[in-house]
Amino acid sequence: MTDDGTIAAPRVAFLGTGIMGAPMARHIAQAGYRISAWNRTDDKARPLAAFGVEVAPSAVQAVSGADVVIVMVTSGQAANQILFEDGRAAAHIKAGAIVVMMSSIAVDVARTQAARLRELGIGYVDAPVSGGEKGAIDKTLAIMAGGSPDDIAAVSPLLRVLGRVTYIGPVGTGQLAKLANQVIVAGTITLIAEAFTLAERGGADPARVRQALTGGFADSVILQQHGLRMIERRFTPGGDAINQVKDLDAAARIAEEHHLTLPATERVAELFRAMVAAGDGGLDHSGIFLHIARLNGLPAHDIRTDDAMTGEPSRKA
Repeated sequence: MTDDGTIAAPRVAFLGTGIMGAPMARHIAQAGYRISAWNRTDDKARPLAAFGVEVAPSAVQAVSGADVVIVMVTSGQAANQILFEDGRAAAHIKAGAIVVMMSSIAVDVARTQAARLRELGIGYVDAPVSGGEKGAIDKTLAIMAGGSPDDIAAVSPLLRVLGRVTYIGPVGTGQLAKLANQVIVAGTITLIAEAFTLAERGGADPARVRQALTGGFADSVILQQHGLRMIERRFTPGGDAINQVKDLDAAARIAEEHHLTLPATERVAELFRAMVAAGDGGLDHSGIFLHIARLNGLPAHDIRTDDAMTGEPSRKA
């Protein structure tokens, strides 16, 4: 530790190099940190070697000797499997290291992980992000950090390589902030999909409507980025619909725990669940536009949905 509480030249382990994790790990390496990365599917991690990332054959080997372990996987269950089950990576993280959970996971799961790691002498920061693939590539992620002030201070210089860090409160509050984010994102994407459907069926060009709304009260990053996806019928995932459902379900559990009724969020969650049930869970969450079209019996002409696994263009009704 340095005098200001940060870790001097920390060695970093990065677990999970998917759509967002890969550019994040690359930026850390390019910032001069020594970094070892692992991904369950090796071919997603291997290209990082060209940027100075040491690609580890296992999560255990990635975390051995690391001062900071960043986890960026799809769910709390996946994180638990890596840390505490399967290869039991947590048992190979040195005492005094800090795990930074950048995955979006349930609040209770984050708190349980923190407690289990604390028993091993390992710190924990839950630091989910917003900004999607573009934010990861552009190093403009909004990072919502929960944990002890000392742990967050220690890892903040590293996290600032990836975007803007905001301290929310104790462990779990980072995930609460992310749930608030996801409620707003899901609701806004759905309303934009409905607004563009209304405009287009009424005879207006959605592209010009989007242009007209820019700078007004309806403007937002979501209108700019996801509105453009809808106009271009481009739904290769930056953030997929099935994970949007996961986050909305997590928000619903917190609401139930605190005896809250969130009627708009509940309806949005129903729409996303129906989208997933229709087979579109692997599309970007802006693909809710397709589900709104489906509900209205509208044809899906000229809709391009690049398959997330193969990259091959397909057409869906």
